Amino acid sequence: MSRMDQKLHNILSGHYTRNDFMIADAKDGDMGGGVRMAGPRRRKDGTIDGYRTRREYLDSIKAVVAQDIVDIMLVSASNLEVLNEEGTFRNSLVKPAIRANETTDIWGGLRSENYASAMSIPHSSAVLPRIMHGKTTATPDAPVTGTDLGLYSMTINNNLTADLASLEAYIAFRAEAGKIGFRHFLEVFNPNTATGLDQNDIGFLLNDHIVRCLAGVMKADRPLFLKIPFNSPAAIEELATFDPTLVVGVLGGSAGTTRDTFELVHQAERYGARLALFGRKINLAEQPLTLIALMRQVVDQAVAPKDAVRVYHAALQTSGITPMRPLEDDLKITESALQHERS
Repeated sequence: MSRMDQKLHNILSGHYTRNDFMIADAKDGDMGGGVRMAGPRRRKDGTIDGYRTRREYLDSIKAVVAQDIVDIMLVSASNLEVLNEEGTFRNSLVKPAIRANETTDIWGGLRSENYASAMSIPHSSAVLPRIMHGKTTATPDAPVTGTDLGLYSMTINNNLTADLASLEAYIAFRAEAGKIGFRHFLEVFNPNTATGLDQNDIGFLLNDHIVRCLAGVMKADRPLFLKIPFNSPAAIEELATFDPTLVVGVLGGSAGTTRDTFELVHQAERYGARLALFGRKINLAEQPLTLIALMRQVVDQAVAPKDAVRVYHAALQTSGITPMRPLEDDLKITESALQHERS
């Protein structure tokens, strides 16, 4: 049993402790970012030497898995294939997952693109039987050679035509996944076009959409957990307390400051979320493994978010790495949803 499955069991059986809070590394940037998806190659002195290659990206994934702190590693199907060939998850408690679809609004990393500002359209490259069993056709009792877990994503735009298309694509995905026993977790993004709503109202809109959407879904087809933006403490707390069978996770969003990263995991857990699924916040950090270790300590309340930033900067100094921001700036909370309190 993966660590993820054990923690989900503890959460759903009513025996949650902070040790059961899950951390996921979202290394699926190639599904929306093209050649630059791996992020800049950063020298110790802070200067940039182009962009990392796919091989460097794969090696960074392997390093995180070997560290054995994250509970889930989210990657593209093609990268999972290589990682499995290299034995990355062999004897590991880290659960591999793939991005099962890539809506057009996540294509913003493409150079000269003109897609991300348009209303989200469903799209998927995934062939689930191939990802799960290595074949184009499969049955639930066939051995899993890849992974049986994927992220499915929807973007809600408060537009009837667009949202109906997103929901119908999700219905089709559930039907396909259900035939072979492929499990999923559900990501619901904020609108990628203007709605006239503020962030707090968007949070409640997403809550209602999630509850309404899943009301017609039986247990066998429901997502294991959710991945949603931290729009406000009230929105997270409302959804987390509404139904204990809905396990709420928060996404990381933009890279932000190091304080933003630690505040987000701290506040997410406080208001009822049980997972943090971070991409850029980890991938673009000066020292990702140190950041992940401190995220775990913040969740466990071994260190406060503000103090964790200081510990992080001390680690950078010890390693001879120039930080992207001075400590004073990195201690600032810059994401508005987190600014209601200080910790």
